[in-house]
Amino acid sequence: MISGQEPLCHIDDIAEGASKGFLHQGLSLFAIRQGDRVYAYQNQCPHLGLPLEWQADTFLNHDQSLIQCASHGALFEIDSGHCLAGPCQGKQLVALKISIKEDFLYLEMPH
Repeated sequence: MISGQEPLCHIDDIAEGASKGFLHQGLSLFAIRQGDRVYAYQNQCPHLGLPLEWQADTFLNHDQSLIQCASHGALFEIDSGHCLAGPCQGKQLVALKISIKEDFLYLEMPH
């Protein structure tokens, strides 16, 4: 089921290789666009439960190859949310399912 049928944004609102944060129905999340794929996660580091960014829409490291927690520097794979380095190594971000319909992103909620 697509949550509320209200889109998060247009696909072009997220630049290629960039990230964007959202507050949707009380849920803090972020999405990353890589080509025709979009990955989405809850905006919460598994280490202390803090938001991952200090500046709006800044969820990636300097070369945009990994998700980075601004608080403690933990690094996560974009495609899996798996933590590769930092205080929560081995843990994962909570993945969210995104669908794209007519160039708009929708958050899919479980039934």
